[in-house]
Amino acid sequence: MKICINGYRGRMGQTIAETAIEAGHEITGKIDIGDDLTAALEQSDVVIDFSFHTVTRSVFETAAKLGKPIVCGTTGHTQEEKTALLEIAKAVPTVWAGNFSIGVNLLCYLTEKAAAILPISYNAEITEMHHRLKKDAPSGTALMLAESVLGPRGLNYDDIQHGREGVPGERGEREVGMHSLRGGDVVGDHTILFADIGERIELTHKASSRAIFSRGAVRAAEWTIGKEPGIYSIRDVLGLA
Repeated sequence: MKICINGYRGRMGQTIAETAIEAGHEITGKIDIGDDLTAALEQSDVVIDFSFHTVTRSVFETAAKLGKPIVCGTTGHTQEEKTALLEIAKAVPTVWAGNFSIGVNLLCYLTEKAAAILPISYNAEITEMHHRLKKDAPSGTALMLAESVLGPRGLNYDDIQHGREGVPGERGEREVGMHSLRGGDVVGDHTILFADIGERIELTHKASSRAIFSRGAVRAAEWTIGKEPGIYSIRDVLGLA
């Protein structure tokens, strides 16, 4: 398979390239700021985008115009931006996820089941920690976990409480707490906590290598070939849908 990587010079881009080559694929596009995405993508079978949220639209528009599948792990978009981008991306097979780790997606699956089974009195709180250089907060994975809670409980994004300070008063029953920690070289730690009177349940995933994300991204790229146009999740790729 011929792969174009947007964000090639970044840490994830480099890791994805190594993983793809080890899997027997060819990197036909090594794209970063100032490079010609169109020319590179014309020579490729699929584009993998792990870059910055401000360039996602141009990547999606170019891929849609050329009829090339998309695998996107870029985060940091507002909900309005993401809605508009998905409208563009549905013209081709697109897998867009905040995290491509098998373990993280299993965590989201288990979180969804727990949120559906536990009454809302089991208060949901999400914490995530990443390295000090990460630019966006909360992480895309934390938002995936939030969605796994919101859906089964009939909640929406307005119910997410990003941190607390001052005297915010008693915790609302509908609140889903969201807390972002930054420091050092942490690849990615995520915990979802359900706390009721007398007990609490915690589900945690800790990443120690970016290779877990790159393997998932390359697997998703392989999976998109020959698929019908549309928006797919990493759960579709892993058979967890």
